[in-house]
Amino acid sequence: MTELRSPLASSLAPSRRTVLRGSVAAGALGAAAAAATGSAIAEETPVTTTGATESQDLAPAETGLEWLVVDHHVHSLYSHDAKYTMEMIMDKAEEFGVDVIAFTEHSNWGHANEGGVWEANRLIRKARDERKLMVFQGIEWYIPAAEHCTVLVAPGINEARVLRTFELEFDGKLNGWEKPALDSKEEKFQQKKAVEAIAWLGQQKGEGFIDDAIVIANHPSRYCIDSPLELRAWHDADRDIYLGMEGAPGAQGSAFGLNRDPKFQRGEYENSRRKDSSPHYPDEAFRTRGGFDYLTSVVGGMWDSLLSEGRRYWITSNSDFHLKTHDTYRVGDYPKGDGWEEGASLGNFNRAGRRPVPVNTNEAQGGSDYWPGQFSRTHVGATGRSYEAVMEAMRAGRIWIEHGHLISGLEVVLFAKDDSVEPVTLGGTLKVKAGTELGLRVSVTPTTKENSAGILPELAHIDLIRGLITGEVEDVNTTTAPHTKVVDRKETAGHGLEEFTVEFDLGAVEENGYIRLRGSDGKRSGVGPMGADVDPAGPIPHGGENGAGSPWIDTWMYTNPIFFEVE
Repeated sequence: MTELRSPLASSLAPSRRTVLRGSVAAGALGAAAAAATGSAIAEETPVTTTGATESQDLAPAETGLEWLVVDHHVHSLYSHDAKYTMEMIMDKAEEFGVDVIAFTEHSNWGHANEGGVWEANRLIRKARDERKLMVFQGIEWYIPAAEHCTVLVAPGINEARVLRTFELEFDGKLNGWEKPALDSKEEKFQQKKAVEAIAWLGQQKGEGFIDDAIVIANHPSRYCIDSPLELRAWHDADRDIYLGMEGAPGAQGSAFGLNRDPKFQRGEYENSRRKDSSPHYPDEAFRTRGGFDYLTSVVGGMWDSLLSEGRRYWITSNSDFHLKTHDTYRVGDYPKGDGWEEGASLGNFNRAGRRPVPVNTNEAQGGSDYWPGQFSRTHVGATGRSYEAVMEAMRAGRIWIEHGHLISGLEVVLFAKDDSVEPVTLGGTLKVKAGTELGLRVSVTPTTKENSAGILPELAHIDLIRGLITGEVEDVNTTTAPHTKVVDRKETAGHGLEEFTVEFDLGAVEENGYIRLRGSDGKRSGVGPMGADVDPAGPIPHGGENGAGSPWIDTWMYTNPIFFEVE
C-alpha cells in the first residue's frame, strides 16, 4: 500500500517550489489577461446576483434533524472544462439556498503539478472564514477501468496534500488506466487499483492523517462502464468511505440548451455502447429516466439489487456544474505567444493549472448545467451544522433528492404500531419482533414559490417501493432484485401550500426488508422495464420533439431506504 511518507513524499508535498511554479504561471496569465481583457486571471471576480437568498423551508422537526441542501459535485475554472470562478459559483449557490458545496475539480497535470490544487485550497479556506456556506475541497477521480467518482476530504491541514497524492497515484487518466478490453489482464489490474485507492483513503483516515473522506460514483451508466462487479467491489473496499452513487446525474439542461437536437438527453446521456461498456446492462441503460440514472430509476434493477443484499448503498444528486445553460459568459483568454497555445486548450490549462477569468459577452452561450441548488437538490439530515455532522449524515444515508424544487421539505419515519421500539428515519434500521405491524409516516412541506422556470411545483403522488433482504448474491454481476416492486401509491395533488402528512400501512412483517419512496409532478410516466406488476407508472426517457427535454416539466423525488430487521 502506498504511504504518504514514501520516497515520493517530496514530490507530493506542497513544496515552496511547486507553489511558486503555480503562482508564476498564474501571475503570467494574470498580466496578459489584464492587458487583453481588462481583468486579471489571477483574481477571483464575483458574478452579479439578484441579492435575494432563497428561503429555507425545512421539513417538520419530528426527527430533530437539520436538513441541509448539499451539492457534492461542482467544477470551477480549476477544471479544464469549466469556466467560472469559485466566487461566482458560491454567490449563486447561496442565492439558490445551498448550505454545503464541494469543489471537485478534474484530475489533471495542471491541477496536481502547477499549483491548481493549492490555489483552490487557499480560496476555499478563505471562503470558509468569510461565508456561512460550508465548502469542501475534493476532486473528480477518473476511476481506473471505469467512470468518475466524487472524492471528498474533511477540512484539515492535510486535505489538499492527500487529494494531490491520491490524484497522482490512483487516477486512471493520469496513470493511463483507462478503457481496458473486457475480461483482460489490464482490466483486472485496473479494477484492483480502484479498490486499492478507496482502501488507501480509509487508511489515511484510520491513521489520523485526515479526519474523514467520502467517495461517491458519478453518472454511473453514462457509458455503462461501471460494471455491477465494480459497484460492489468499491463498496467492499471500505463501506465507510465509499457510500454509493449519483442517483441522478448533473447536466440536467443538456437537452434544453441553445442546441435542441433530438439526440440530446438529460444528463448528457446520449451515448451508445463502447468496447469497454459492461455487457450486463441493456442498451436502454444509456438514457436517463425522468432525469435519473437507469441504475437508480428502474424498480427492481441495479440499485435494488444492491439494497437487497443488505448493503447500505446510498444515492445522491448534484449539479455537476461546469457551464451554465444560456449564460452569457465565455471562457477567458490565455496569454499569447511565448509557447502558449491558441485558445482554451488542455495544454494551456496544464501550464497554468487553471482557466482564465470568464468574459461576459452579453449573448447566450452553450452549456448543459444549472447553478448549484437551482434544479438538482440533495437534502441531507444532519445533527448539526458542521463538516463532521454533514459527512456523518451522508454516511448514515439520511438523504432525499428532488428536482426543480418539487417539494421544500420531507420527513419520513418508520415505526412499530405497538410502540415497542423507537422509530427510525431515512438510512436507519428498525429492529422488531416477527409479526410486528409497521407504519410509515411521511410529512411533506410543499414548495411555496415559483422555481427558476416560473413553475410552482406540485407533488402529484408518493410511491412506496418495498423489497426483501435476500443476502449476498452468488453472481457479483447481478443487476436485478425480483422481490422489489411498487406496493402502494398515495395521490397528493390538491393539498395546497400547507404541510401535509400521509401514512402507509406495511402490515405485520415476517422477513427482513426495506422500503423507499419516490414521487413526481405526475406529468410523464410509463410502465417500468421490469413490467407493470413491478412498476406500473414509473419515470421514462423523454422524446426528441422540441421542448421535450426540458427538465422542468418532468421532476421527481427519491428517498434513500429505511431497513427493517425481524428478530
